[in-house]
Order: sequence, then C-alpha cells, then structure tokens
Amino acid sequence: MTQSNPRISKAVIPAAGLGTRFLPATKATPKEMLPVVDKPAIQYVVEEAVAAGLSDVLMITGRNKRPLEDHFDRNYELEEALSRKGDESRLKAVQASSDLATMHYVRQGDPRGLGHAVLCAAPHVGDQPFAVLLGDDLIDPRDPLLARMVDVREREGGSVIALMEVEPSQIHQYGCAAVEPTADGDVVRVTQLVEKPERAEAPSNLAIIGRYVLDPAVFAILRETEPGRGNEIQLTDALQKLAADEKVGGPVHGVVFKGRRYDTGDRGDYLRAIVRLACEREDLGPEFRDWLRSYVTEEMQRN
Repeated sequence: MTQSNPRISKAVIPAAGLGTRFLPATKATPKEMLPVVDKPAIQYVVEEAVAAGLSDVLMITGRNKRPLEDHFDRNYELEEALSRKGDESRLKAVQASSDLATMHYVRQGDPRGLGHAVLCAAPHVGDQPFAVLLGDDLIDPRDPLLARMVDVREREGGSVIALMEVEPSQIHQYGCAAVEPTADGDVVRVTQLVEKPERAEAPSNLAIIGRYVLDPAVFAILRETEPGRGNEIQLTDALQKLAADEKVGGPVHGVVFKGRRYDTGDRGDYLRAIVRLACEREDLGPEFRDWLRSYVTEEMQRN
C-alpha cells in the first residue's frame, strides 16, 4: 500500500428510492426494510461493508426513511423487555444491528439519480477513496466481492467497479462495460462505460452491479455532469470520464464477479433470495428444505 492509495474506511449506501416495484408494501415501509428471512435487506448490505473493513457508513436517505435510522439505533425499551424475559438470543439479534458500524445519515432531498446521491456524500467523504453499495444488491457473505475490490483499489489506485456477465438480452437493464484483460483473471481494465445500452449497441455482456470503490476525483466530475438517461445524473457517465482519462482520477478497473448475488429490487429475485438463504440456515434449513421438496413434488404431480 502506498500513500497515494490509502486504506478505505468509508462506505456510502444510497437508500432514497421509492421502491415502486414493491407497492403497496412500500407505501409506508422503506423497501430497504423489507425482510429477507428475518433481517431487513439493508442490514445484509451494512454487514458486507463491515466485513470488508469499512466501519464508517453513510446512508443517503429521503422522506419516509426514518425506520432505517431507527433500525440501526438502540431500542432500550425492547432490549429491556427481552432481558427481563431472559430471551438472550433475540436480545443479541436486536443489539447486533446497533453495534455494527458507525452510522451517519444525510437526505438526498431532490431524487436526481445515483450520481446525485453519491455527490451528497462529498462533505462526509472528503478527499478519501470510498465504497458505494446499492441496497438492492445482496452479495452472499461467502463471496467477498467488496474485499476483493478494495484490494484492487489499494494496488492499482483509481476506481473499481463490480461486473457480472449477463445474457445479452438483459444488458439493456444495466450499465455496460468495454474492457481489456489484465494479468489477474478476475480483474479487467475498463475502457468504456455505457448506461443501459440497447443490445445491438452494447460493447459487451458485462453488466455493472451495485458495488463500487471510487476515487474522490469522481465528485468534481459529478458536479459537472449533466443529466443523462432518464433525465438523471448518472454515476456511469462520470465513471466513463474517469475511464477515458486516467490522469483525472486514476484508471478504472473492474472485478468480474461469478459468485452468489441476489437482486432484492426485483420481486422474483427477492423471493428467490429468501428461499435460498432460508434453505442454508442451520436453524431453518432442514425443516424448510423438507417442506420445499414436498411442495415442489406435489406441484409437479399436479401439473
């Protein structure tokens, strides 16, 4: 590690979205608080940041997001009630979320896209490199993607984005990267980025997924970035400028991820995430897997 590539300690989690794909459930409940088994989705994301050594977490929130702050705060009345009952396991579970990290919050106010949300973090981050974790993407803790990205940043400088191969027919749903190989099989050099291209215009089938490790130079670019696709300030557009001229803020690399990822922003993937994680739980898995086998067998026979 060199002085120019300092250790990363700060994580930014944009969480100001309206969650319209989960209405009416998200009318009064933030989508990030929807449970995945028995923990809200956002807690998995914070736990991932902490596991990668990022204990200073800034959450970008909006209106009606107060439950996020409450979840990561102490609830003395609940803790006292559980303590009186001698319910140690649930008491530890409740306390775990408030002891995870040093949490900070700032409101985005006007929702003008992911790039604008990241720019809201500038006063907190300052001139330090930082990670961005999107709350819709859950990465299985057995696949330490973020830790790998941090390692690449410390070695190479610049910014690092997470990439995943998708079917060409799906690339229009993602930012897309043109890349060059490096000596590391899972690391590529990013030469071009396009936000949600049509299939015929996509430079590859490598999609950007919701993990970034960014050089602070991105803030100056975001301040000058005009609204792009969807009339929003796109983080992808700012990263394209970094990739085109590494003198601005270092190179842009990508880590090609082949592990387990759950997109909890999609209703189908959200359900699949619950099933997969429940099946793998020691306390729930055996009984739940037995029920699931019986259910699937019955459905197949019926159809």
